[in-house]
Amino acid sequence: MDLWLHWAGWTVSGLALLGAAYALAAVCLAGRFRSAQALAGAKCPPVTLLKPLHFDEPRLRQNLLSFCAQDYDGPLQIVFGVQDPLDPAIRVVEELKRDHPSLDIELVIDTRIYGTNRKVSNLINLVERAKYDVLVLSDSDIEAGPGYLRAVADALEDGGAVTCLYTGTALDNIWSRLVAMGINYQFIPNVLVGTELGLAAPCFGSTIGLRKDLLRRIGGMEAFSNLLADDYEIGRAVRDHGHSTRLAPVVVAHTCTETSGAEMFAHELRWARTIRLLNRRGHWGTLVTHALPLALIGLALAPSAFTAATLAAALASRLLVKWRMDRVLGVSAGAFWLLPLRDLLSFAIFLASLFGGKVRWRGAHFAVAPDGALSHW
Repeated sequence: MDLWLHWAGWTVSGLALLGAAYALAAVCLAGRFRSAQALAGAKCPPVTLLKPLHFDEPRLRQNLLSFCAQDYDGPLQIVFGVQDPLDPAIRVVEELKRDHPSLDIELVIDTRIYGTNRKVSNLINLVERAKYDVLVLSDSDIEAGPGYLRAVADALEDGGAVTCLYTGTALDNIWSRLVAMGINYQFIPNVLVGTELGLAAPCFGSTIGLRKDLLRRIGGMEAFSNLLADDYEIGRAVRDHGHSTRLAPVVVAHTCTETSGAEMFAHELRWARTIRLLNRRGHWGTLVTHALPLALIGLALAPSAFTAATLAAALASRLLVKWRMDRVLGVSAGAFWLLPLRDLLSFAIFLASLFGGKVRWRGAHFAVAPDGALSHW
């Protein structure tokens, strides 16, 4: 038994060392990421910006206002949409229309439902009102800088679909900060390394830019009305039709609205289970990214100078990731001392995601089929 524990500990520590190397690769790639942010798009074709809304939420007005303040020279239509005539987000949009009379802003209130994914139903209603060929879809919890739309539209010149990386913007509570830390210090490094190695072709709800004709050829938004990961599925459909999905050289900010541990766990577990159901092999591959928890397990199973050094290397690599991403993004999602806690929570969520196929989304419970289809539970 002791020999078995010894080899198990060394094996897990070896995985932790791979995780530390993975983190260092993300640190190196972050420099390229920073250079990309400085680029600005030159083309300004007519654009329709689609913003599905669902009730009021923290920083909603600030997030929506950022899209009304774009430095964009071409024609711009902004279409906001709700599905409940009593939705408090209506008041926010009406204020924006009043404060920006020169902008082409439309509010769509349409109760029609087409499937279990209510956000996609909202988008189906919005696409009907789009005036222009270039469509940019963006979630309501996203804030963008003034050059965002210019960069996205220019990146679409080559066809296909365009998406954006996003950082986490924390509210004034520890759970929101921990979620933001997961985005900045785990999600973004994973995307950087995954895209560099050709293991990932991201498409995020933070931004999906594509042309009407391409959306029609992949089945329209109706094709995704019963799928949980609509952004992922849109990207996959675009690639299946022979086009690329790529990152625009601009970064937006996602508001982390979680206010409790239960809310944080439910949100991140939904995300992780969805990834597992859609890409089981890739999800298992992310095990190696949990360098610090793996190093702790290795040290517990086989205490030695090697496993202790592995733990030190794993911790140092993760702290280096935080330091580098803070410099690149120009913002800190949380304190250094919170990073080990964040990494342990991420590992716990990863383990929990390996079991079960049910998720909680917008207050309702759903079962998720292997193809990503949602059904009420």
